[in-house]
Amino acid sequence: MSTYDTRNTADAPAPPDRLTKAPPAERRVPLFVEELTGTLSVHAQYVLYGNIRDLHLVRHPGGYRHHGLVTVLWNALRAQGYQALVRYDQIDGFSVVAGPEQDLVRHLLAESGPAALPRTGRGHRPPQLQDVVPQFTDLVEGWAQRKAAPGSGREPEPLRVALIVDHAARLTSDPSRLTDAERDFFVACLKLADSAPLVKPGQVAALTSADREPPELFNPVIWLTDGERDLPNWLVSGSDRIRTIAVPEPDADERRRMARLLEREHAEKTGRVRRPEPGTTVPAARAAGADHVEAFARAATGLNLRAMRESVNLALARQMPFTAMPDAVRVYRLGVEKNPWRREEIRKRISAGEREIPARVLGQDAAVSMTLAILKRAALGLSGAQASSPGHRPRGTLFFAGPTGTGKTELAKAVASVLFDSDEAYLRFDMSEFSAPHSADRLVGAPPGYVGFEAGGELTTAVRANPFRVILFDEIDKADKGVLDKFLQVLEDGRLTDGQGVTTYFSECVLIFTSNLGVQRTDPVTEERQWIVEPGTPYRELAQRVKRNVKHHFEAVVGRPELMNRIGGNVVVFGFITEETAGRILDLQIGNIRRQLAAEHRLHLEIAPEARAQLATYCTRDLWNGGRGIGMILETHLLNPLACELFDRPGTGPGETLRVRAVREAEDGQVEIDIETLPGER
Repeated sequence: MSTYDTRNTADAPAPPDRLTKAPPAERRVPLFVEELTGTLSVHAQYVLYGNIRDLHLVRHPGGYRHHGLVTVLWNALRAQGYQALVRYDQIDGFSVVAGPEQDLVRHLLAESGPAALPRTGRGHRPPQLQDVVPQFTDLVEGWAQRKAAPGSGREPEPLRVALIVDHAARLTSDPSRLTDAERDFFVACLKLADSAPLVKPGQVAALTSADREPPELFNPVIWLTDGERDLPNWLVSGSDRIRTIAVPEPDADERRRMARLLEREHAEKTGRVRRPEPGTTVPAARAAGADHVEAFARAATGLNLRAMRESVNLALARQMPFTAMPDAVRVYRLGVEKNPWRREEIRKRISAGEREIPARVLGQDAAVSMTLAILKRAALGLSGAQASSPGHRPRGTLFFAGPTGTGKTELAKAVASVLFDSDEAYLRFDMSEFSAPHSADRLVGAPPGYVGFEAGGELTTAVRANPFRVILFDEIDKADKGVLDKFLQVLEDGRLTDGQGVTTYFSECVLIFTSNLGVQRTDPVTEERQWIVEPGTPYRELAQRVKRNVKHHFEAVVGRPELMNRIGGNVVVFGFITEETAGRILDLQIGNIRRQLAAEHRLHLEIAPEARAQLATYCTRDLWNGGRGIGMILETHLLNPLACELFDRPGTGPGETLRVRAVREAEDGQVEIDIETLPGER
C-alpha cells in the first residue's frame, strides 16, 4: 500500500519528497500548515482550532489528493527533519503515529513514566492529566537526558519529535472552572512552553541543502480543539511561545478540486469511465464533465471536504451516478430522499393555486400574482440563480407588507396548502414574542451551560423534523436585533447551527415575513402613530410608499440594511380592501357562520336582504382594519345577539331555520336584531 493511499488517509503518511516537487506557484499544503512549519523556530506550542476533523488537499506531481489532518501535519514536519510524531488523548494515552524513529520513541515513552503507552486487558487505565507531565517534558526536550547505549562511544543527540494532543477540548468539563488537577496540568504546560529548548535535527531534512546548517526548531506540542476558547484563556494568551492557528472551512476552489478528485474516485469504484456520447466531440464531453463537477461543488456549498466524500459514499451505496451528486448531497444534508420540489405534481399544484388562491385571499390580485411568480421560480430551483454562488438559500423568500387584516397570514397558509398539500406544513412564529434580548435562543437553542440547552431550538428542531415547510415570521419588525441576525444567516447560507452544534438546513423551505411597516409612522415630537397611506390610495403609489418606508426602517431605525439586501425584490405589498372586496369577505364569513351552525346545532341561517345591507354598511364604515375588522363587526352585530337568542330560547330544535330580518344599532351602542324562527324537518 502506498503511504499516501487514500483508503487510510488519517494515519498513513507519505514520504516528504512527494510534497516538494510541486510548481512554486501552487501551494503544496494548506496555508495553516505552512504557518505552523514556518514558525517552529519561535513557537513551542500551537493551538489548531476549527475545521480539524476535515480532509485537506495536498498537491502531488499527479494532482491533488486528500488526507487527514494528522497525515498532512506529519509529512510537513518530516520534511523539516522530525523523526517521530506522537499523539495523546485521555482515552488511549500516548501512541506513536509515524516516523523513522518510532520504535525508539515508543521504547523511551514506556520508560519515561507509568502507563505511558496504551495497554489492553482488564483494569487498563489510560494516563490521566497529572500523570503525563513527565512524558510531555521528555517529548519537548527530545529525551536530551537519556544515556548513551553501552559501547556507542558518544552521547546521543536529542530527538526531534512532535506531540499532538487530540480532543484537547475534552480535557476539561469547563475551561473557566478548572479542577485542581486540571489547573496544575495546564500551569505545567504553560511553564513547559517557556522553558522548551530548541532541538538540533537528528537527521538532515529533505528540503535542506548540504551546504547550509539545518535550523534548530522546537519540539512542538500541537493542541487540536474545536474552538479557540476550548482551552483556558490564560494558557492560550499566557506565553509568546504559544500560537493559535485557525483551520478554515474549505473555500469554493477547494470544493471544486475535491469534486474533480471525487469524480475520478467514483469512476474507479463503479468502473464507469465517462465516455463521450455518440456524435459528441471530445471538448464538448469535457465541458459536460466539468459541468457535473461544478454542479457537485455548488451543491456542496457549506459542507467540508469530508462531507463531500461521505456524499460520494452515499451515492455509491445507492448506485447513483456522478451526475446525481446534487441529489446525494441533498440526502446527506436533510436525511430524507423525497423531494417534493422535483415532482411534476408541484407544478400542477401551483397552476391550480392560480385559480384557488385568489378565491381564498380576496382583493389582493397584485400580491397574489407576485407571490405565485416567486413560487414558480422556487419550484424551478432558480431562486438566487443570478448570483455567482447561490449556495443553499431557502427555496423562496417573501416579505408581506401592508395594512393589517388584508390577507397576509391567510396567503401564507394558502401557500403552504398549495405547495405541500397541507396546512400542517405551515409553521408560524409570532415575532412579538421574540422582542427581548437573547430571545434568539428560543429559535436555535440556548448555548451550553444555560437553562434549556438540552431542549434545542423551536425553529431548528421543527425544520429538522420536516425540511419541507412554509415558515411564517409574523410581525418581523417587532423582533430583537439578535433574532434578525439569525435571519441574515438563514437568508445568505440557508443554514443555522443550534446551541448543541447541530446544523439545520433551510434549503427546502419557503420563508415568509410579514409586517405592517410602511403603513404608519411615529411622530418624532408627539410620539403618536400616524397613517402614511389610507384607503383609496392607488396601489402603485401605495406599494412605492410602503417599500420605501420598509427599507428606511431596516436601514435607519434597526440598523440592518443587509437584511433588506438579502430579501431584495421579494417585498409583496398588500393594499387596503375596497368596499366591493369587503362585501365579498362579509359573504364569505357569513357562510362560515352558516356552516358552523349547521354542524354544531343542525340549524339553518338566513340573512334577509335588508339585514345583509345593514351589516354591509356597518362593516364598510372602517376599512382600515381590513378583513379582520369585518370579522370583529360580525361578532358584535351578528354572532353575539344570535348566540343570546339561541341561549335564551332552548326550544329551538334541529332542522329549524333562523332568519335574521334586521340589524340595528341602538343609541346606547347596543345591537338589536330581529330573528324569525321558521319550522323545519326534525
